[in-house]
Amino acid sequence: MNAIIAVLSFIIVLSIIVIVHEFGHFVTAKKFGVYCTEFSIGMGPAIYQRKGKETTFSIRALPIGGYVQMAGEEGVDVENIPAERTIKGIQVWKQVIVMAAGAIMNVILAYAVFVGITMYQGAIALPADPIIAQVEDGSAADKAGFEVGDHILEMKLSNGETFVPETFDEITEQMQYHHGKTTFLVARNDKEITLTMTPTYLKDKQMYYMGLGAVQNIQKINAFEAFYYGGEKLVDSTSAIFTALSNIVKGVGLETLSGPVGIFQVTAQSAQSGLLSLLALLGLLSLNIGIFNLLPLPVLDGGRIVLALCEKIAGRKMSEKFETGLMMASIFVLLGIVAFATWNDILKVFV
Repeated sequence: MNAIIAVLSFIIVLSIIVIVHEFGHFVTAKKFGVYCTEFSIGMGPAIYQRKGKETTFSIRALPIGGYVQMAGEEGVDVENIPAERTIKGIQVWKQVIVMAAGAIMNVILAYAVFVGITMYQGAIALPADPIIAQVEDGSAADKAGFEVGDHILEMKLSNGETFVPETFDEITEQMQYHHGKTTFLVARNDKEITLTMTPTYLKDKQMYYMGLGAVQNIQKINAFEAFYYGGEKLVDSTSAIFTALSNIVKGVGLETLSGPVGIFQVTAQSAQSGLLSLLALLGLLSLNIGIFNLLPLPVLDGGRIVLALCEKIAGRKMSEKFETGLMMASIFVLLGIVAFATWNDILKVFV
């Protein structure tokens, strides 16, 4: 039963994100007069189709994505359609809006989810100070000699860098990227001491664990304040995503990169934790996918925006052969990223 709930939750979460993303492309394209031949949810063979005035709306067998086919895109042949009704026939600024609209809708969905959860809870958890309130028996922290009341002043990370935490969450975050032997400068009973610890990897939670806990203060808020704190959650999550991307580019924390298998496992865990946990994951995944789609790979929305702007600057259209080559190269890069992330997921399960 749990497996069925996990699969259904995975399909529903991804479907919502894809529908919202593609709806952004579709609405803006139609607004600018672009002829859209198909709006599809899923990939593979069609199991349901309905023909609209211009657009065929489809549900396909594999719930792993979706797309909007627009006149003027490579591989979309529509006869007797004037140039001004193709995606490349409209003004460049309009092309940019159409291409960015999917990611923008993902961000809006994430914000709506964060606001909704905050409004329902009627309270927020304030960032905890880097002061230890709990040490789990037998944990890495316990073996390292941590005690309740310790104030972590500084961390000497496994890569040699020094980090000064302002909140307890920052300590946990650093451990995910630099999970080798770490030296902590700790204030205890008006003295400063050093402790050394290597966190333990938990396969079931896919995270590095110290065995430390801190006290979080809860602040009640009203419904109107939820809009502000939902936005704050959006900004903090966006910052965390860009930090993760920056670390990956630097080669830091590559083993934490997850693909479809990892996303499924996290979705299954969230589904077991309850609806609020699943909704929170929906918001985070929507934000992640929106930002990822803006990366400058030609096969992604961000890459298509870059290509459109390059054509505008150059004052001429890119040759189809060159554009096809860029698309194929970016597809191989994307497949390589997915393969690497999936391999990471497999290692986390079996190693």
